Amino acid sequence: MNVAGSVWITGAGSGLGRALALRYLNAGASVAGTARRVETLADVASAAAGMTGQFKAQPGDLTKAGQAETLVDAIEQTAGPIGCAVLNAGTHIPEAADKFSAATVASLLESNVMSVAYCLEALLPRMLARGRGQIAINASLAGYRGLPRAAAYGASKAALINMAESLRIELEPRGIAVRLINPGFVRTPLTDRNNFPMPFLMDVEKAAERLYRELEHGSGFEIVFPRRFAYILKFLRLLPYALYLPLVRRMTQ
Repeated sequence: MNVAGSVWITGAGSGLGRALALRYLNAGASVAGTARRVETLADVASAAAGMTGQFKAQPGDLTKAGQAETLVDAIEQTAGPIGCAVLNAGTHIPEAADKFSAATVASLLESNVMSVAYCLEALLPRMLARGRGQIAINASLAGYRGLPRAAAYGASKAALINMAESLRIELEPRGIAVRLINPGFVRTPLTDRNNFPMPFLMDVEKAAERLYRELEHGSGFEIVFPRRFAYILKFLRLLPYALYLPLVRRMTQ
């Protein structure tokens, strides 16, 4: 689904957001990238030198109320109406049950859920007034069901899945395409923190290419990769608790 206008990517300074920004820039798009650290956005601009697209760095902390509204104002004044927003900013803190911390839960909800909510609050009135737009929310396959060491992270991603489903139902008839991105393991600075096996680990450029193609040419709700891992987790999602819980315990010990 190719929506006219500029592209806004949050979490554009590293990982999948950075790779996707460069893919769009290589295709000639006008891209606004947001990240907390200015130097990471400068690195994206440097990497994009010679590409046909235009990159506009828009640094900001999306966990702070009001930042998204300010950023969206600035982007639309300089790059034109946002046609596609990829709400990708977020983080991952793996934590075992014996180290469970309410502070970790609060931190991940702020980074992964509230940052998206603030962006939606700023974007939706504008897109609804125009009667068009595409919003892609980056959740995770970890949001499907409970997994070890992911009580906080999985909860934040499950919230995003539910939010995206709800918004899709309401907004699709009004011209706004809400897309749900559910990646598995993609090689990024976040997954580099993991000290456990990561099945079907995917190269970030390959993941960005898959995401780019789906955003530009697809129209379905959910975008998943790598597909083999997604199919496994989709199957596990269907199991009753009496089978699911002991099976996952054995698989992850």
